[in-house]
Amino acid sequence: MEKYQQSIRTRLHEIIFEADTFAGRVFDIILIVSILLSVLAVMLDSINSIQRDYGNLLYGIEWFFTILFSIEYVMRLTTVHRPLRYAFSFFGIVDLLAILPTYLSLLIPGSQFFLVIRILRVLRIFRVLKLVKYVSEARLLGQALKSSRRKILVFLFTVLTLVVIFGSLMYMIEGQENGFDSIPISVYWAIVTLTTVGYGDISPQTGLGQTLAALIMILGYSIIAIPTGIVTAEIAHATRRGITRQACPSCSAEGHDPDAKYCKYCGEKL
Repeated sequence: MEKYQQSIRTRLHEIIFEADTFAGRVFDIILIVSILLSVLAVMLDSINSIQRDYGNLLYGIEWFFTILFSIEYVMRLTTVHRPLRYAFSFFGIVDLLAILPTYLSLLIPGSQFFLVIRILRVLRIFRVLKLVKYVSEARLLGQALKSSRRKILVFLFTVLTLVVIFGSLMYMIEGQENGFDSIPISVYWAIVTLTTVGYGDISPQTGLGQTLAALIMILGYSIIAIPTGIVTAEIAHATRRGITRQACPSCSAEGHDPDAKYCKYCGEKL
């Protein structure tokens, strides 16, 4: 009997956490459609005319998806070897947030708490985050970002140093009479200019200031390409190496090598 239950648990884990099988792909497709429909219902519920005419229908739809996602959440916890580890993981928290606002709205009655209930209802829009785990390319991108995090941090530190230097120079060149009232405001201008956003709320008026601004704008175009190159190189490396969609039965982590026999994150046998 115990062996039979373990077999069912393993089968459910393959369907829920992996998409290499037909049943797993069907499960993912159903959940993707459910997530999109539930988010659409939340968005329609924010339109006064639709909420007035179809409020009860949208309320019923919301509870249908809440119950559906609640069943999914419980199934995920029961099919992994370490449910607490999954519950406190990123996707575990996202799964909980997908159902929690609807239940919390029942515990906050009274018109004086209407604003809080509206916030809880809007929080349901974050169900769209659940889509990330069903996109295979997202796993590859996540692996690439994780591998390049140190390079990106060094790049961000370099950018932060540059904007502080450029902002301080612009503060000395332009001064308060031209809108650069302080170094923090000047650093804000440098960030806006270096990222080529260019709000235009502050602009240099002197010739030297405009020359420095032009150099920062040109530098901005070259800087934008750097993180793209870093991540692209890591994606190419991950693609060559090959990553499977097999999920660990203990921690539910993915992104293992094709020949991996043990989870690289918790050491559990795959």
